[in-house]
Amino acid sequence: MKRKLITTIAIICAIIGTEAKITHLLPTPQIIKQETGYFPLHKKIRINDATNNPLLKSFIETYTRTTKSPNAPAISVEIVEEIKSSYDYPLQGYPNEAYSLKITPHDIIIKAITPTGVTRATQTLAQMAEGYDKHPMLECAEIVDWPAFKLRGFMHDVGRSYIPIEEIKHQIKLLSHFKINTFHFHLTENQAWRFEVKKYPQLTADSSMTRFPGKYYTQEECSELEEYAKTHGVTIIPEIDMPGHSRAFKRAMGHSMQCEQGIEELKNILEEVAATFPSAPYIHIGADEESITYPDFLKIMSEKVHSLGKKVIMWNPIRGVRISTSTGADMTQMWSTAGRKIEGLPNIDCRYNYVNHFDTYADVVGIYKSNIYYSQKGSNEVAGTITAIWNDRKLPDHKEIIRQNNLYANTLASGERAWKGGGKQYIEQGGTTLRCHDEEYKEFADWERRFLFHKSHTLRNEQIPYVKQCNVHWCITEAFPNNGDASKIFPPETEGTKNAYTYEGKRYNVSHATGAGIYLRHTWGGIIPTHFAHPQTGTTAYAWTYIYSPIEQKAGAQIEFQNYGRSEKDLAPENGSWDRRGSRIWLNDQEILPPTWHNSSKPINNEKELMNENFTARNPIQVTIKKGWNKVFMKLPNNPDGGVRLNKWMFTFVLTDTNGNNALENIIYCPTIHNK
Repeated sequence: MKRKLITTIAIICAIIGTEAKITHLLPTPQIIKQETGYFPLHKKIRINDATNNPLLKSFIETYTRTTKSPNAPAISVEIVEEIKSSYDYPLQGYPNEAYSLKITPHDIIIKAITPTGVTRATQTLAQMAEGYDKHPMLECAEIVDWPAFKLRGFMHDVGRSYIPIEEIKHQIKLLSHFKINTFHFHLTENQAWRFEVKKYPQLTADSSMTRFPGKYYTQEECSELEEYAKTHGVTIIPEIDMPGHSRAFKRAMGHSMQCEQGIEELKNILEEVAATFPSAPYIHIGADEESITYPDFLKIMSEKVHSLGKKVIMWNPIRGVRISTSTGADMTQMWSTAGRKIEGLPNIDCRYNYVNHFDTYADVVGIYKSNIYYSQKGSNEVAGTITAIWNDRKLPDHKEIIRQNNLYANTLASGERAWKGGGKQYIEQGGTTLRCHDEEYKEFADWERRFLFHKSHTLRNEQIPYVKQCNVHWCITEAFPNNGDASKIFPPETEGTKNAYTYEGKRYNVSHATGAGIYLRHTWGGIIPTHFAHPQTGTTAYAWTYIYSPIEQKAGAQIEFQNYGRSEKDLAPENGSWDRRGSRIWLNDQEILPPTWHNSSKPINNEKELMNENFTARNPIQVTIKKGWNKVFMKLPNNPDGGVRLNKWMFTFVLTDTNGNNALENIIYCPTIHNK
């Protein structure tokens, strides 16, 4: 067994090719027929595009030069009435995106029903051209492609935080490369109002902001952003939250939104929003988390939005009002477990896509495996999904927002699911567990392979803490009762690693798990299934794996036992402890001690910056692994001390290079190799 594992290292190690292939496309096209040969991009090319697509023009300028020679390779665009086998459904403001690509050694023919389909085809071509140092070329193929769900987005809460406009442009460019087509621009919050209102400059005055004062977006910047997004096939949905999350409004204006004067001011504000975002089909008016007391408040606001030629999105649920077409809603955005589909309206599934609660590894698995609100494909009532980042807890800067919320991995996992459709179960049934070698594992491992290819290419300069995890395997014991004593010792510490244990006359079995991050109990408790079906407090579990290395080498270790949500006022661990429940970890029987916590023993509120509590904000722990087999052993008490609101019973461990950028190559994780 050992010899077989050792000799297969070269086969299973993570080798990322330098040149893009059709097998790297993300999201995977719906229908692919690969052919022999290549289309050369390094030669002069004829172009025939009556749509004058700006992205296609940019693609050609990047890779080649144009010519009128009739003998040159050609790229042609055709607008057609139908793409056979494709799927579509009506959604206001979102055109048909279906396209077909035929790539031969001499021609590329793009067919699409709308210019947006041409943009999607061009994004596919751009992915296929990645990674060539010289003489870029495209593999020959026939591709027919379309999205299962029409709305595939990401959201920044810039009211609580602030992200420079150039950084937002950069993210739109990168994420649209993978067919993300919506940016939800949450512009107002309790902490700050970030949208310039020329009629009411006091809204963006420093004195009206409690976080990042003086940071806001001018109308000119917003209009420019919308134009930029359009060239990449991205729709912007601006949000002015009313009446909830409006303390910044009240500080600036001196009164509530829910009064006659406030309503008139909101109408004027909406006029400026509509003029600033002329292409936006929707204006989001929020409406959540504050009871609506002014009679017909939502109806009045919705009628104003409609009078400006826009449709209305509202959060779902809201307080004090039942959402329906009579309140003026044209679409809802479902959030929290209480959000339920409103019949007769399109609904965006955002219920479990609040990635500020996510860890780096297990939750990516959960959201990728999950279908979108119990649906295999979009419909008149299920529009799609948005990956949302909320930062109630202050982070030092926008780079930390991207890194600690794992923006790119989360958005692209959710985005591929929305493009491909499918998903065996909704996350409320499927959970976050990755079971080695079943169909869900194979599908996720393929997404991971493609995502990591793009991490090393298009996304190579981005803040991405995610590394390969599908090769990381664990043994986990059933939990022993510790009667409130997290230090209590159980048989795995005294008898070594085994397939089962007996303690006080009861048998405790060992099961297997896969991934760099494992939830024993999820953030949302019993709602999201995890490794343990019924996790209990006052218990202790153990986890271990063995890692084979062909040489002695230095490595980084990503280690975490409590993922700190970016919306939580949770106490940092005490120095000398990994978490606030007593978790410990050993490598080759030598205990790995935690770093010094910057916030240890400090009172925490939303304005106390989240520092190095999450592994994503610190350098990996430096370790040395010996030649041969190395034992990683963890003690995992579930004894929360009350300093953390969301009880995440979990662990994260994966070996990386010393910088933490990539998974350590040429190693094998095998948890059963030394079990007795």
